[in-house]
Amino acid sequence: MRSVQRYGIGPRFSQAVAYGDLIFMAAQIADDTNLDIGDQTKQVLRKLDLILQQAGSDKTKLLKVDLWLANINDFDAMNIVWDEWVSAQNTPARVTVEARLVPGYLIEATAVAVR
Repeated sequence: MRSVQRYGIGPRFSQAVAYGDLIFMAAQIADDTNLDIGDQTKQVLRKLDLILQQAGSDKTKLLKVDLWLANINDFDAMNIVWDEWVSAQNTPARVTVEARLVPGYLIEATAVAVR
């Protein structure tokens, strides 16, 4: 029987929940809202890396990433950081949309991966 594993358990949600080989990650935001879109994106992607590592995976095993931008005009600047980070031979399915985020946050991201 497969079991559910939770990582970074908090009072409202876990940072990730794994079932079998699937890992579902909670949305991640930057730690520093004073940063521009490039640096906030770097912080968010580092958080995804850490969560993947804790759950026994890495970015080469991403299946899907959802990105929300506070301003869609930041799309190109965000993609510069994304392109440096993502595994070019293992790109996940991805969606990027503009959304009203908590003030100060320019990007939010969540992902699904396998182990």
